[in-house]
Amino acid sequence: MATTVQPPTDSKIIVKEMSWDPITRIVGSLGIHTEIDFTNRQVLKCYSTSMVFRGFDIFMKGIDPRDAHFITSRICGICGDNHCTCSCLNQNMAYSVKPPPLGDLAFNLAESADYMFDHAIFNDCMANVDFCEQMVKDTNPSVLAKAENTSAPHQDIHGYKTIADIMRALNPFTGSYYLETLQVARYTREMYCLFGGRHTHPSTIMPGGCSADITHQTLTDYYVRLMRYMDYVKRCVPMHDDLYDFFLQALPGYDMVGFRETNLVNWGCFDDPDYVDYDYKTMTDWGRKRYITPGVAIGGELISTDLVEINLMIRILLGSSYFDGWENEPTFVTHDPLGNPVDKNHPWNKQTLPKPQKRDFTDKYSWVVSPRMYDKRTDTHVCCDTGGGPFARQWCTARAGLVDFGYLKATGHSIQMVLPKSSAMPEMELEWHVPEKSNAVERDRARSYHQAYAALVALHCLERALKEVRAGRTKSWKEFKVPEEAVSCGFHEAARGVLSHHMVIREGKIANYQPYPPTPWNASPRDAFGTPGPYEDAVQNTPIFEENGPDDFKGIDIMRAVRSFDPCLPCGVHMYTGKGRVRKVIHTPTGLS
Repeated sequence: MATTVQPPTDSKIIVKEMSWDPITRIVGSLGIHTEIDFTNRQVLKCYSTSMVFRGFDIFMKGIDPRDAHFITSRICGICGDNHCTCSCLNQNMAYSVKPPPLGDLAFNLAESADYMFDHAIFNDCMANVDFCEQMVKDTNPSVLAKAENTSAPHQDIHGYKTIADIMRALNPFTGSYYLETLQVARYTREMYCLFGGRHTHPSTIMPGGCSADITHQTLTDYYVRLMRYMDYVKRCVPMHDDLYDFFLQALPGYDMVGFRETNLVNWGCFDDPDYVDYDYKTMTDWGRKRYITPGVAIGGELISTDLVEINLMIRILLGSSYFDGWENEPTFVTHDPLGNPVDKNHPWNKQTLPKPQKRDFTDKYSWVVSPRMYDKRTDTHVCCDTGGGPFARQWCTARAGLVDFGYLKATGHSIQMVLPKSSAMPEMELEWHVPEKSNAVERDRARSYHQAYAALVALHCLERALKEVRAGRTKSWKEFKVPEEAVSCGFHEAARGVLSHHMVIREGKIANYQPYPPTPWNASPRDAFGTPGPYEDAVQNTPIFEENGPDDFKGIDIMRAVRSFDPCLPCGVHMYTGKGRVRKVIHTPTGLS
């Protein structure tokens, strides 16, 4: 219901509560609840909710650690392979096992294929539906009219004459690019399955390496599909650049949609077999040799690329979450393997104590917890986001300037990429520049460039894998033993951002297992200090450019802000109903004051 507020002047300010619950075109139960000032065209308040609880970290206790990757891959039907890989990296540390080089490369080839799949399908069959002809016609008809008369700068590459033609190509189920991307999703999943066995719940990715039979034929099958993808991505990046640049030009101020301060987290991924040994004590060194550099950015400054330091910065806060604190519970880890003190709110010590209750936007309103990064320089808990994954990964990698493997180079302010000649397209050079702002458009743009980034990592690792196979070094797995006691962590990147698994082993069984995927980082509610989570922060104060009024408002600018983070809620939500009880509740969210 609209609420009218009378200011000192005679003008009236129309403020309306509006909710989107659940958000569509994503996996899970994300709800966005807002107060919108339609007079001044901006969002005043935002609350991010998830009303489902599962509790993987509860039933992981007491199991054989060797089952961890099979179980945690079921956390999500989208990022299951990312969880499996992260769990295996975690277990490699716990068991002190280093896979043969071909095993490490198999991990990289599988996961880069997943990135290619995920970013393509999300960009052009989910997020960019918000930019398609039909959506723009319903929300900003004047923008569509302008798009009809605006030539696409890169039409000679991607083949679409006007910006409106690009928008039509993105119409769901009928647009040419939308339909093409569905086919891309098929063969990139095939690429993954060559090493993972199946997607998204792998059968051949495991601690110690990969059990797939990796032959010259395996690698050739991967290469054929990879070069087909190269043709696709060479058209994809210029097309997206044309679309996003048009919106920024057609709607001055659109760079503030989804804007938030550049506070980013990125754990890095794609280990170099020549350097990684999975030992916590050397994690600083081998972490910096990853093909995507770890990093934490606070206030637009890259403050660390040290995975050990980054690990110790993590804090899990509650605030508006439906859980009890664990301050009175036993502490699992007081010091890390290097002797550094470990905080009580670190994932190694966090315990999951669910407390179901009524939703109250002034108190508890979500099952998602609030991960934060502790900045000892200022003694503050900083709310960081993943930038949807690619934005944070490329931002930190570019700034660090450590990555250089021929096809791709980080310069300190950009990432230079050289895509080799493929069957239908000549060699192409791309350069992604670190943007001035973290906003919806730049998160989406980074995802497009990251498709090229992932393809080049895949090509580099494929060439290395071919050398191993041709030299007869075809072993890709190594035996290991489970220790009686261990403290370990796995740092990886799901397609949409940071993914870490923290494990404590006691008497050969899991005593504590805490997975932290991108969803808790991005979808977190207000924490114990009252700091909004990234979705909340990005939506609050977002300007409204949609031409519809309150009665037929679609919320397209809000949806673009949220979807730019590539939301995927299963990783952050759970189900808890007690002793087998089934509970059904139907209600209308209110009480945003």
